[in-house]
Amino acid sequence: MVAPLRAEIAREKGTEELDALVPEWLTVPDVAELTGQDQRVVRRWLQERELVAVRRGERSVAHVPAAFVTAEGPLNHLKGTLSVLGDSGYTDVEALAWLFTPDETLPGTPIEALRANRKTEVRRRAQALSF
Repeated sequence: MVAPLRAEIAREKGTEELDALVPEWLTVPDVAELTGQDQRVVRRWLQERELVAVRRGERSVAHVPAAFVTAEGPLNHLKGTLSVLGDSGYTDVEALAWLFTPDETLPGTPIEALRANRKTEVRRRAQALSF
């Protein structure tokens, strides 16, 4: 499958609710600076769905949740988890909301569990969403 020329960045309704869930956002230049990569690399991560972004603010600028990025690049296990959520029918906005919504059974949020290298627990819950 050939990747699209430009990354699809969510413009869906519901992005305003994400501000209550996601504590910190980064623009593409912010991600590039944090990781020491060129902005083209960051856009490729978006294109390849290693990261997802939503358009926010008055100028509708692409923003990535800061929790998705480490100094080395995209968070380990994020791409696979996003893929599972997409296969379950979740849009990018819905996936972001799910990743940042507290889950008592984890405990914490799925993104916190991913950052703690507990991908199996997170993916098991994500796969159950499709049933």
